[in-house]
Amino acid sequence: MDGINLERFATGLTENLEAPVRSHLKNVYATLTLTGAAAAAGGYVHMYSSLMGAGLMTGIGAIACLLFLAATPHQGKNVPMRLGLLGVFALLSGCNLGPLLDMAFFVDPTLVMQALLGTAVVFACFSLAALYAPRGHYLYLGATLMSVLSTLFWLYLANIFFGSRLIFQVNLYIGLAVMCGFIVFDTQNICEKARRGDKDFIMHAAELFIDFIAVFRRLLIILTDKLAQDQVRSVERTISKLLYNFYRFSKPNSTLKVK
Repeated sequence: MDGINLERFATGLTENLEAPVRSHLKNVYATLTLTGAAAAAGGYVHMYSSLMGAGLMTGIGAIACLLFLAATPHQGKNVPMRLGLLGVFALLSGCNLGPLLDMAFFVDPTLVMQALLGTAVVFACFSLAALYAPRGHYLYLGATLMSVLSTLFWLYLANIFFGSRLIFQVNLYIGLAVMCGFIVFDTQNICEKARRGDKDFIMHAAELFIDFIAVFRRLLIILTDKLAQDQVRSVERTISKLLYNFYRFSKPNSTLKVK
């Protein structure tokens, strides 16, 4: 059985993507890498320093930076400013993940790395699927994904009042699948925009960063919830065994005392 043919792998990308598109994607993924580093710094600041913590102001600040970035046109002279806005947005987004990171570290410190590696693998696989697919093959997914995402949003609001664990699980797992679909859709959409002359690599990196963070957040919640439930069941079994042993060994003694 032949191994992985790297030359054929590279040739497939070359055949599917024109040189200007490949150059644009290099800028997008380089910016995405720096954005991820800024988000990691935001999470670190929340967990290990008192400079800044997750809260209402960081959430509002992240939304304001994203809106300002989207409203600012892509021009050569304002690239540093827009990169700064993207960096602040990523930093605040990472900081807003702080409470979830705290919970995951409390359950098991390795969960964050597991979720990060899992997200990286998922993101890479779905991105490659989009890049190797025929041109525009997955663009039809946009309307469907937005409809499902809107439904999940209303389910989330309704579950605030009902508190149903089933709705929570449905929202979590379907939401993960939807965000994986957005990785495919956004990747192909970015390629089509680049072909039409839209070279705003900063905004395109922001779109992929939002997908990455959404997958990471849901995957971390799933892993943390599963391990926490296992730990609760283990504690319940231990308590049941202790109570059973206490009852078993205390019963003869009580019988002897009555005699």
